[in-house]
Amino acid sequence: MKQTLQVNIDNGKNYLIEISDNSFEKLNRGIDEATKGQKRLIVISKKVYDLYYTRLNFSEDELFILKDGEKEKNYKNYLKIIEKAAELGLTRKDAMVAVGGGVAGDLTGFAASTYMRGIDFIQVPTTLLSAVDSSVGGKTAIDLAEAKNIIGTFYQPKAVFININFLNTLDKRQFMSGLGEVLKYAFIENNCGYQTALYLFEFLTLGCEKIMQKEPLTIIRMIEYCLNLKIAVVNQDEKECGLRKVLNFGHTLAHALETITKYKKYTHGEAVVYGMFFIIEWAYNHEYISYSYYRLSKELLEKYGFKPLDKSFPVEKIIEIMKKDKKASDGKITFIIPCDKKQVKEIERYHVPNEMTFNDEGIQVEFADKKETYEWEQIQKVVTTPKTIGFYYETEKALIVQKPDFGDKFVPILTLATKKLGPARVHLR
Repeated sequence: MKQTLQVNIDNGKNYLIEISDNSFEKLNRGIDEATKGQKRLIVISKKVYDLYYTRLNFSEDELFILKDGEKEKNYKNYLKIIEKAAELGLTRKDAMVAVGGGVAGDLTGFAASTYMRGIDFIQVPTTLLSAVDSSVGGKTAIDLAEAKNIIGTFYQPKAVFININFLNTLDKRQFMSGLGEVLKYAFIENNCGYQTALYLFEFLTLGCEKIMQKEPLTIIRMIEYCLNLKIAVVNQDEKECGLRKVLNFGHTLAHALETITKYKKYTHGEAVVYGMFFIIEWAYNHEYISYSYYRLSKELLEKYGFKPLDKSFPVEKIIEIMKKDKKASDGKITFIIPCDKKQVKEIERYHVPNEMTFNDEGIQVEFADKKETYEWEQIQKVVTTPKTIGFYYETEKALIVQKPDFGDKFVPILTLATKKLGPARVHLR
């Protein structure tokens, strides 16, 4: 079976995506046709090389074999690829081909986008995660120790060849990692602007058994549904100026978890799932979603065997990492939160303040780099707890500030908030 999709971006950066279970012979022909008349550099992951080299039509001279793991997506390997391209004599008329998972694709795409100011680039994703996410849309990047994907470009590939036969040798952990990104799309479908309803949430709920068995038709359909949603978003917002941010659902905490563990403890998909559990719980606790949707959301994640994060990390360290995220600005952290069934929205949150003062006029908040005053009239509601978290104040700008411990001031502050806002707008957790 073969499905063909097309990306149509306004500036003429159009390309085809082929999803199939074709033989490797046909895959080779497709890659050869896409690079006809071009010299090429093939960046291939070590695992894929070991498993499939004899079945792929590449010469040893044109290969750059990349070790596996997020830690390999670094500037040293970027420079090695650039040097290999120069050694092969690649010109602006030639091409790079990424054969592997998201690391190979992101790194090769970044190299292709900067070598001679840009040459052709072809994606051949071999993991589920790269097939449904990183191979399409043109995001390329390398990591620094302090932050993930902090150096990169938007650079669309010339073509994408997704062959699900590669998934037959994908280990269970990596397959589940890919499902983490697949599940993300179920929560954002109504934001994406695709022409018809795909009912992905329902498809993933009812098709769990066939998906876990890697039934070919179901897997092709699943990848097609995910990419239809991503293409719809990328066609409208290539460079993440607005709508494309919805694709980051679950990713703000995910990237922080990956960074704080130095990319060694969690796969990207695992981290995204933990991020989704966290933000779904947060959205319910702050009354953005109903209890019924909260339960449906958790049940969908749990249906695939996922569970919330059972390990704690220093909150201040996580917040500092989040503040370095590409989507953060002016000391604010951006989250994509669920707000209705299959729908999300963007909100901004400040980090924990240094000090807070309360009086009849409002709340004075002192951050590390600024002071802010919020009058009671600006505050929509107050969510409180008598234990460790403290107070949350929600304003018209969806801003929340918090202080961990008010001690014996808790009751007077609670009384003041109730007096100013009325009991209906003060919620005790």
